[in-house]
Amino acid sequence: MANCLDVAAYILEKKQELTTIKLQKLVYYSQAWSLVWDEAPLFAEPIQAWANGPVVPSLFAKHRGQFKVSIIEDGNSSNLSADEKETIDSVLKTYGDKSAQWLVALTHLEKPWLDARAGCPDGSSCNTEITQSAMAEYYSGL
Repeated sequence: MANCLDVAAYILEKKQELTTIKLQKLVYYSQAWSLVWDEAPLFAEPIQAWANGPVVPSLFAKHRGQFKVSIIEDGNSSNLSADEKETIDSVLKTYGDKSAQWLVALTHLEKPWLDARAGCPDGSSCNTEITQSAMAEYYSGL
């Protein structure tokens, strides 16, 4: 199985340079739609319900302190299968031209993030996991 860094590396190969917030949201949506379309996760690392939307902490550790990124150290897109790349390409076609703030706002309206943040005050830190089952259930209903 590929990891979240491989997914991020592939996204950056396609989009060149992104803000870290936008990269996080595109990785999140790639995972969510893979769970629906492929009935399998792209990566095993957990996603947490942070104040600015879903975040993969292990990916965050790689870009911490940066506003924009064009490469993710240790990410290797060749670890992704053709089907996985096709799923990510579909996500990029749908969400790739949206702004980071638009994607943050969208995640804030969706049940997986909202449920994981239940009880966390607005803007406060929260490390509750957004489970794969919550993502699969919500996005399969769309």
